[in-house]
Amino acid sequence: MSNAEVDAVVVGSGPNGMAAAVTMARAGLSVQVHEAQSTIGGGARTLDLGLAPGITHDICSAVHPLAISSPFFVDFDLRARGLEFTTPEVSYAQPLDDQPTALAFHDLDATVDRLGAAGPEWRRFFAPLLDRVDDAIWLSLGDKRSVPETLRDVPGIANVMKFGLRLLSQASPAWNIPLSHESTQSLFTGVAAHAIGGLPGMGTAATATMLSTVAHAGGWPSPVGGSQAIIDAMVTDLEAHGGSVTTNARIDHVSDMPAARAYLLDTSALNAAQIFSGLLPVNVDKSLRRFKQGNAAAKVDFVLNSPVPWTDPETARAGTIHVGGTRQQMAAAEADVIAGRMPAHPVSLVSDPTVFDPSREVNGLRPLWTYCHVPFDCPIDPAEYIIKQIERFAPGFRDTIVSYNSIPASEMAAHNQNYIGGDIATGLVSFYRMMARPRMSWDNYSLGVPGAYLCSAATPPAPGVHGMNGWFAAQRALKTRFGIAEAPSLAP
Repeated sequence: MSNAEVDAVVVGSGPNGMAAAVTMARAGLSVQVHEAQSTIGGGARTLDLGLAPGITHDICSAVHPLAISSPFFVDFDLRARGLEFTTPEVSYAQPLDDQPTALAFHDLDATVDRLGAAGPEWRRFFAPLLDRVDDAIWLSLGDKRSVPETLRDVPGIANVMKFGLRLLSQASPAWNIPLSHESTQSLFTGVAAHAIGGLPGMGTAATATMLSTVAHAGGWPSPVGGSQAIIDAMVTDLEAHGGSVTTNARIDHVSDMPAARAYLLDTSALNAAQIFSGLLPVNVDKSLRRFKQGNAAAKVDFVLNSPVPWTDPETARAGTIHVGGTRQQMAAAEADVIAGRMPAHPVSLVSDPTVFDPSREVNGLRPLWTYCHVPFDCPIDPAEYIIKQIERFAPGFRDTIVSYNSIPASEMAAHNQNYIGGDIATGLVSFYRMMARPRMSWDNYSLGVPGAYLCSAATPPAPGVHGMNGWFAAQRALKTRFGIAEAPSLAP
C-alpha cells in the first residue's frame, strides 16, 4: 500500500498486543499502538484505585506462571531487562475444611511430603512430566496448526503421550482414579478451574496439567511492584525500536486508524468484526460475531490492615490460593456458573502480593487481589460472596478489611473492552475452542482481509499472559505482508 502512513497499527496494549508490536518493530517496521484506555497494559495493569494512599492493585492478572517460561518471554527475557520476580516456595494452595491446606510447592518432593499418604499418587502424576517441561509448554502454547517442537524427536513424542494420558484422565468421569485423595483432587481441580469451564473437561484439564507442571518446574512468579512491570518493559523495547503507543485512542472502525500495510487487533472477536465492518468476507464476519463468550469473573480488590488470618497459617506461603473447597464443591459451583446461576460458594482466587513483595505494603496497609467465577454478564456484586468464602478458611478476615473496590462481571468491560460480560478469556475455553479459536480456519489469525489480523486471546493458543497469540499473529503478518519469513530475535 504505497500511501501507508505506517507499516503496522496494533489495536490494544495488552500482553498480546504488545507482543505483536514488539515483534513487528524488531523486524525494522514502523509500528503504532492504539489503546482505548488512559493507561496501557490491558489485563496486565497495576493501578492506584484510590482506596488508600500509595496502595496499587493488579486489576486483572497478578501471578504469571508463563511470564518467564512461554517461548515468547524466554526469547524476550524479562529478567535480563532488569525485571525482578518473586517466586514463592509454594506455587498454589487449596484450603480445605477441618484439615490442613493442600500445598503445591515449587519442589515436587516437598509437595509429596506435605501430602502424606496422598503424596505418591501426586508424584506418579507429575514426576514423568518434569523431565522435559518445555514439551508441555510447547504442546499447550503452540498455534494448533504447526507441528510442535516437542514432536520432533522420539523422547518428545513419548513425553507428549505422557502428558496426553494424564490430561485425558482428568477430563473424564474417571478423574478420581489416578488422584484418589481429597487433597490431591482438590489441589489439581483448583488449577483446572482457572479456565472457568466444566469440571471435568478437556479445556480445564489441559489448563491444569500444564500449569501444575510449570508450578513444579519454574514456579509461579510475580513481578516485583506488580504486573505493570511486564508491560512497561515491552513498551520500552518498542519505543527503542521506533514504535509508539497512544492512549485514549478508542478504535471503532478501521477508518479511525492511519493507513497501514498491516493491522493487528488485540481485541475480542466481536470488536474485530465491528472494526472491519463492511469489509470482511460474509462467512468470517458471521463467525466472529457468533464466537461464543465464555463464563465470567467478577473482581474485588481489597485493602487490608494485616495479613489474611488463615486457619492453617501454611496457606499464606502460597502465591495463589484457590478458595473453593473440595473437588466436588468446585465442580458444583462451576456447573452453576455454566447454567447461569450464581453459586452460593463460588470458586475464588486470592493472592496477597505483600507476603512476597514487601514493597506493596504502605503505612501498614496492603492490597489483596481476588476474583470469583460467576455467570456471563452477571450484575451481582461479588464482594460478599468472596468475603464469605475467605472467612470460611480465615475467620476474622472481615475485620482486616479497610476498603475495597468491587466490579460485577457485567461491568468488567468498562476497564477492558475485551472482557465482554466479564469473560476474561475473550471467548469460551473448551478443547474445540482451543483449536477453532475464534473460528474453524487453517489460519486463525487472518481476518480474511489482506493485512488484517486478530492477535488477542480470542486466537490460539489460549488466554494467559504469555504473549504467544500476538507473537504468532505478528509472524503471519511479517511473512504474508512484508515477505519476512524469519521471526526477528527478541533478545535484549
